[in-house]
Amino acid sequence: MKTQVAIIGAGPAGMLLGHLLKAEGVDCVVLERQTGDYVLGRIRAGVLEEITVSLMQRLGLDQRLKAEGLVEDGFNLADGERLIRIDIANLTGKHVTVYGQTEITRDLMEAAPSRGLEVIYQAGDVALHGIDSDAPYVTFTADGVEKRLDARFIVGCDGYHGPSRKAIPAGAAQEFERVYPFGWLGILADVKPCYHELIYANHERGFALASMRSPTRSRYYVDVPLTEKVEDWTDDRLWDELATRLGPQAAAGMTRGPSIEKSIAPLRSYVFGLMRHGSLLLCGDAAHIVPPTGAKGLNLAASDVHYAAEALTAFFRKQDGEGVARYSDKALARVWKAERFSWSLTKLMHRFPEDGPFERAMQVAELDYISTSKAAQTSIAENYVGLPV
Repeated sequence: MKTQVAIIGAGPAGMLLGHLLKAEGVDCVVLERQTGDYVLGRIRAGVLEEITVSLMQRLGLDQRLKAEGLVEDGFNLADGERLIRIDIANLTGKHVTVYGQTEITRDLMEAAPSRGLEVIYQAGDVALHGIDSDAPYVTFTADGVEKRLDARFIVGCDGYHGPSRKAIPAGAAQEFERVYPFGWLGILADVKPCYHELIYANHERGFALASMRSPTRSRYYVDVPLTEKVEDWTDDRLWDELATRLGPQAAAGMTRGPSIEKSIAPLRSYVFGLMRHGSLLLCGDAAHIVPPTGAKGLNLAASDVHYAAEALTAFFRKQDGEGVARYSDKALARVWKAERFSWSLTKLMHRFPEDGPFERAMQVAELDYISTSKAAQTSIAENYVGLPV
C-alpha cells in the first residue's frame, strides 16, 4: 500500500486531519488499533473552541453540531457560596459550544466514505519505520496478515500511549511533566443540567464541576485522591458530594439519576518538546496532555491538526516545505499557552495535599480579585475561548 500521508489513530484528531487533507486533494490513509465502536465508546471532552467548530464548518460537517450544540456565552467560578460569572461573549466577542467529543468523532467517521477517506480499523502491531528519511513506512497486521503502508509523511494522532512518539529516538526532545495528586471522579447521567452554564467550584471539601452534553444529559466531576476506587462511590454518595461542593444555588437545580458512565481520570500536564522529527509529525495527546480543567485537550488537538493540514497541503500542492519545517515551533507556542492556562486554573480551583492556610488564603484572594476585576475576567475569557491560531 502507498499513500502521501499515513495517519495513526482514528480519534477526532486523526479523522479531522484525514478529512482536511482529502478535501485539499492530498491522499491519506488512517490506521486505528481499535474497532470503530470502541472509538465511539470513549467518553471525553465536550466544550469546543471556535477553531474546532470552524474546522467542522469548513468540511461541511457541522449540521448536527449546529442543530444540537449548546452555544455558551459564559461560565462560572464558584467559591462555595457565590457564582462568579465570566461573561466570555461580552469580554471577547466569542463563545464556546458544548458538543461531545464522541459526537464530533461520529460525524467524522460517518462522513469518511463519501469523502473517500480510507480508515483501517483493528490495525494491530503498528510500527513506524524510516522516520528520519523521506520514505517512511508503517507496518501493521490486519486480519492476521502483516501489511506495509509507504508514505511521504506519517502523522501520529494515537494518543499518549501510542507508538508514534515512542518511534522518535530517545533524547531527541525534553519531556515536561506534572502529575497531579488527585483524579476526577466523573458521572454521566441522562438528567437535565443543574445550571444553564458550566460551574467550576472550589469548596473546602474539594473541587467540583457541573457541565452538560445536551439539555437532557449532564456531566459532573469531583476531585478525589488517586487511592479512591470507583466501586466505593455509589451514585447517591456522589450526588450528595456534588450538591455540597457546588453550593446551594447549583444544588437547588440538580436532578439526580442513575449513572450511564462513572470513572476516575488521573490528571497530568505533559509536553513532549518536539512535535516533528524527520517525516513524522505529532498531533494531540501524542505530544501533549492538559488537565481537563481548562477544556483544552480536544481543542489543542484541533489546532495541531489545523497547523499540520496547512503545512502538508502546502508541501504537496505547492512544493513548499516551510510549513512542515516550522510546524513544531508553531504548534508548541500555542500548546504552552494552553498548558499555562490549564495549570493555573487547576491550581486555583483544587486543594493540593501540600497546601496550607497561606495557599488557601491566596486562592480566596484570587477568586475575590477575579470577581471585581474586568481585566482578570478578560484574561480568563480570552484563554477559555481559545487563543488565536
